[in-house]
Amino acid sequence: MYKAKLNNFRVSPRKGRLVADLIRGKKVERAQAILKFTLKKTSEPMLKLLNSAAANAKNIDGVEVKDLYISRVVVNAGAIYKRIMPRARGTANRINKRTSHFEIELDKIVKKVKDEDKKIKTKKNEPQSTPKSI
Repeated sequence: MYKAKLNNFRVSPRKGRLVADLIRGKKVERAQAILKFTLKKTSEPMLKLLNSAAANAKNIDGVEVKDLYISRVVVNAGAIYKRIMPRARGTANRINKRTSHFEIELDKIVKKVKDEDKKIKTKKNEPQSTPKSI
């Protein structure tokens, strides 16, 4: 499992989750293509984060990008910057400037091997004897 994390990115978590949902569970190469052509503010830092996680995999274990998929994408709320907007009659309203924490985890693709030799051959269904009524 290879991770990358981005903290306090200046976009609301709700908007960040829209992009995260696009790439969740996909292969890394496919997710990179999706993020390159997504017209959202979050797509560029998410692409950088994905490339960083892929580079971590290559540097740590020498795993190629084609052998990886996105196992987990999380967008959580970060710090909230509170600002004040003056309003009528001397009052004020608060404006919340929200931030997000992005986290991506990659895993290796496990190829299923068909072992026909190891399968136990069972006998064909034999007719069951019916119980005799008394």
